[in-house]
Amino acid sequence: MMSVTFHGVRGSTPCHCDDTRHFGGNTSCVSLRAEGEVPIIFDLGTGLRYFGKRVNGTAKFHAVCLLTHLHYDHTMGLPFFEPLLRADTTFEIYAPKQPDGRSVKELFLEKIKPPMFPIPLEQFAASLVFHEVGDDDFTVGNMQVRSRYVPHVGPTLGFRVSHAGTTVTYLSDHQQPAGDEFSLADGARDLCEEADLLIHDAQFTAAEFEQKASWGHSTYAYAQWVAETCRVKRLALFHHDPSRTDASLDMIAKDVAAAASVDVFAAREGETVDVVTCTA
Repeated sequence: MMSVTFHGVRGSTPCHCDDTRHFGGNTSCVSLRAEGEVPIIFDLGTGLRYFGKRVNGTAKFHAVCLLTHLHYDHTMGLPFFEPLLRADTTFEIYAPKQPDGRSVKELFLEKIKPPMFPIPLEQFAASLVFHEVGDDDFTVGNMQVRSRYVPHVGPTLGFRVSHAGTTVTYLSDHQQPAGDEFSLADGARDLCEEADLLIHDAQFTAAEFEQKASWGHSTYAYAQWVAETCRVKRLALFHHDPSRTDASLDMIAKDVAAAASVDVFAAREGETVDVVTCTA
């Protein structure tokens, strides 16, 4: 069995007010645990800071991040990850290859340094190891990982992690096709088919999507369609719009759950979900 904990569930920018307190205002960060395996972290949003507080006392800490893309809302938590201050930390980051030939390590070194950040990334005590991947299959310990490019703005990956017959798929940022007909890219379908838990971009309502169809995200209805089409067991609506209030998100999630043929819930910061094997 694997367990998933949501540390940040918002898209675009962190937000904090009374209207977002229940579901949370930190940006994308989800941890995945399996007994005897190193923790896997999906994305490096501001939720990473809170995961870091949970694990900072762990001796010789080792974790692996599966990073979907390099946008700020998915990377801004990295310099605030407390285990990076310790020399006994090893943190591996798998991130998408860039079309301009620059390495992911180079891009992070350019981003986290003065004057944009007080100290350069090289001065953090931890060992940071970068891996560049695309449409690849690889292992993290005994866990099988599949990465595939998915439609978004800029090079973006989705991930599928399998362990002991259980599968979690993470598509945090996924461009819904414009127009009235839903469709699914081969890579995204390859990740989603019969997953036990699908964590999927659900940032927009249908009305919002009409105005923002090129912004690289999905509607609740499209997330539901992907889950049903790919016969997943559970769907976590994710990457909530920063302007979405708790009341509105709760109502939308209930409406989707009532209409869907799969189990649906809205991801909430601080929530842990046990993932069990899908059975026919």
